[in-house]
Amino acid sequence: MLEIDELSHVYPNGVRALDRVTLSIKPGMFGLLGPNGAGKSTLMRCIATLQTPTSGALRFDGVEALTDPQAIRRRLGYLPQDFGVYPRVSAYDMLDHMAILKGLADPKARRAEVERLLDQVNLWAVRKKALSGYSGGMRQRFGVAQALLGQPSLIVVDEPTAGLDPEERNRFLDLLAGIGDKVVVILSTHIVEDVSDLCSAVAILAGGRILRQGAPGELVRELDGRLWTRPIARDELEPLKTHHQVISTRLSAGRTIVHVLAEDAPGPDFAPHSGSLADVYFSALAQARRAA
Repeated sequence: MLEIDELSHVYPNGVRALDRVTLSIKPGMFGLLGPNGAGKSTLMRCIATLQTPTSGALRFDGVEALTDPQAIRRRLGYLPQDFGVYPRVSAYDMLDHMAILKGLADPKARRAEVERLLDQVNLWAVRKKALSGYSGGMRQRFGVAQALLGQPSLIVVDEPTAGLDPEERNRFLDLLAGIGDKVVVILSTHIVEDVSDLCSAVAILAGGRILRQGAPGELVRELDGRLWTRPIARDELEPLKTHHQVISTRLSAGRTIVHVLAEDAPGPDFAPHSGSLADVYFSALAQARRAA
């Protein structure tokens, strides 16, 4: 289990990226959901022991990450938001090189590990191809392969599907889902569908603070009977925002569909809405903005 206790980080320019973040993350897929600039990457770097927080504590299976980072790194797999590679090197040679850096010194065992991982991420057929010729999705799958070197028990994946086309995104998410439920896998993203499709637990981070956390289904059920929707004309939106808590809007067939959070129907034309994790996310962000 990964335990994060009152973790804060303030950059030298005074920006508070994390504000007393507290989380307990069990084995399985955990989603960290938040908008750009929420502090997700700062938190991921702290968990990966690449950045020392200003205050607070991080423990993985009882090991203090801040006092013994090497012990965490030996069990860590990390795929950062910007994953750079040597473009002219083949996937096989690059993964072999990274395996050496990870401490896999025995040639026979290392070869078996590299071949197993390339097959697992479905890159075996293109293992001799230079990484510069890989698509975005193929590079991300290679990133997962290097993160899985050494069979880590803690895997951190930061914004992995940004920029991928739908087919590559689905392929990548299927790969993450197959890692197993005995490993702590933290998926940091601003894409709600990535979390709702994969994760058994989620936390919503904005402004460096945890706004909501729990099982996606339980968070959605908390909105039961309090979520309403209807199509409106564009000139109705601002007056509606004045009197009601509009959590999201979207265009559909030339009309604006609004979702409103209220204990009772905001008007006779509103219909109950069953809700989704996206509604939980938007409602949490809306309430945080209102409180700011």
